[in-house]
Amino acid sequence: MPRPGQVKPATDERLSDRIAIGLLTRTFPPELVDRIVEESGKAGQRQRLLPPRVVVYFVLAMCLFSGHGYEEVARLLTEGLAWARRWSGSWQVPTTAAISRARVKLGPEPLKALFEQVAGPVATDSTPGAWYGRWRLLAVDGTTFDVPDSEENDARFGRPKTHRRERSAFPQVRVVALAECGTHAITHAALGPFTTAETVLARELFEALGPGDLLMADRGFAGLEQWRAASAGGADLLWRIRSSAVLPVRRELPDGSYLSDIVAARDHRKRTDPTVVRVIEYTLDDPRPQHPAPYRLITSILDHRAAPATELAALYNERWELETTLNELKTHQRGPARVLRSRSPEGVEQEVWGHLLVHHAIRTLMHDSADQAGIDPDRLSFTRSLRLLRRQVTAQAAFSP
Repeated sequence: MPRPGQVKPATDERLSDRIAIGLLTRTFPPELVDRIVEESGKAGQRQRLLPPRVVVYFVLAMCLFSGHGYEEVARLLTEGLAWARRWSGSWQVPTTAAISRARVKLGPEPLKALFEQVAGPVATDSTPGAWYGRWRLLAVDGTTFDVPDSEENDARFGRPKTHRRERSAFPQVRVVALAECGTHAITHAALGPFTTAETVLARELFEALGPGDLLMADRGFAGLEQWRAASAGGADLLWRIRSSAVLPVRRELPDGSYLSDIVAARDHRKRTDPTVVRVIEYTLDDPRPQHPAPYRLITSILDHRAAPATELAALYNERWELETTLNELKTHQRGPARVLRSRSPEGVEQEVWGHLLVHHAIRTLMHDSADQAGIDPDRLSFTRSLRLLRRQVTAQAAFSP
């Protein structure tokens, strides 16, 4: 009879190679995980209780079940093995200490490499809300995650100051994401210390942009160097800019927009080496008539006939889809106001990449389901999809090694 916490099978095959994690193993196939682990230099001996492939899937499940302890996550992963009575031997759920050591040995590199391999645009040509004319709609924005208050995390990531200039309770890791507006799928991401500005991390993402992309960003990203970096690969841009920015009218256009130029902030008087942009100005309805909300957008689409000002002004609202995406990641998937688990910087990075991978799996499922039903992915609930995936983890049959 197996001891408590053990599963009794009927062949010599190790159960650690047959953990059932449903959709995650279809989104991230075992063969791909093995290759990524090998390329990352993290391959290990298969006879160990927690080989690298299993640790990768454990990290994904840990992020999926963010409110559960290590051993409970391991039990949830193995519940799908109750049917496998024809195997022999026994497999004991690893202890928290064993799982922690395995996570340290794996490091963040395989999870980051897996995200870079799998994540990318999800929308098809027919996905509603994903396109404007010939442009794929993308947005860039950033957020932060609270991490445990350890000396290592504090030294690596830093922490914000409170309104009283006191240090906040937790260090924070900063994440900047590039996402499809129509599917909410995060296609690229960069992470770093809280002390690193979003604009600095965003530069790591701009290399992914190219012709046919239309990138939207809030006014915090505006700046000549950022603009040139984002458009260098041929992407078009639609960014909000501060109302105080100096934008001289060079030529008025029939749709009410006008051509202007932007220069480096240090050169706003001489205006040498300018970049031509098109400016769209409008005011939103405000319940306080004496305080209208002026908006100024700049775009690299200079032809007003290709993209009229009123259409671009309406289109800019799609940028807020990324705000929703980050809320899905932080509030629903991670849990509201929940601190990440990892007390080491490498564990924090591993955990963040795990959350990004799980979110990508859920959003891929939602897009595929919406595509089959012929509806807009926005009509599907992320929260319900998350619950569905959690149920599948414990109900799916195990995968073969």
